[in-house]
Formats: sequence, structure tokens, C-alpha cells
Amino acid sequence: MNQDQQQLLAAARQATELAYAPYSRFRVGAAVLTPGGVFQGANIETASTNLGICAERAAITHARLNGQAVITGIAVCCLDARPGKDGITDEYGAMPCGACRQWIAELAPGAWIVVSSSNRVFWLDDLLPHAFKL
Repeated sequence: MNQDQQQLLAAARQATELAYAPYSRFRVGAAVLTPGGVFQGANIETASTNLGICAERAAITHARLNGQAVITGIAVCCLDARPGKDGITDEYGAMPCGACRQWIAELAPGAWIVVSSSNRVFWLDDLLPHAFKL
């Protein structure tokens, strides 16, 4: 992971403090890197679970509402991800959900993706090899 990716992951970690997750208790923060700067998002839940928003989609929306349509990097931090068998969070245990992967496919298809549970850098084809397209 390079310095930009580490800094973006730190911004995602900071965004977890703004998460509202009283039901799942799974706080997630995200940050996206654009030519115009870094934009953060956090998951926000409601009692009607399908009305909440994921951190990744909140961050992408934040960037777009600020005129930033080009996203070059995405970082996701899940403070409450469960550890794997070896005591370390599985690298796939804190990945973007399917809905967020589709948003990335449409709104940030060339972005690299880093997550707090792995030192690996992912690309869209790693997460969604056969994305839905119209």
C-alpha cells in the first residue's frame, strides 16, 4: 500500500466515528480520493434496514455533490469486523457489499480499493468481475 492509499484509509478510519449503527453495531467509514480532494462517508442505519446507506455510497455521493465525478481511490474501514480464525480480520471480511460494488462499477470503475483488513490493493475486477451494465 502506498502513502496515498494509507492516508485515504486513515480518512476512512476517521469517518467511522460519524457512523450511526445502533442496530448492527458495525461502524463503517469510507473515503474517496478525487482530483478535488478527499471526501468521507459513514454508514447510517435506520430501523427499516433497507433505508440505510453504506459508507462507500455516502462518500461517493459526497464527492459527486461537490462536483467531483472522477474517483481515483476508495478506502473502507470497518472498526467492528470480526477477526478471522488466526485473530486477524479476514481480508474479505470487511469488503464493500454488492450494492456498493455496483456503485463503484458505475461511478468509480477505474478506482483502486483498499480496506482496513488487508494490505492488498483491489480493483473492480477483483470485487465484481462480471458487473451489471445497461
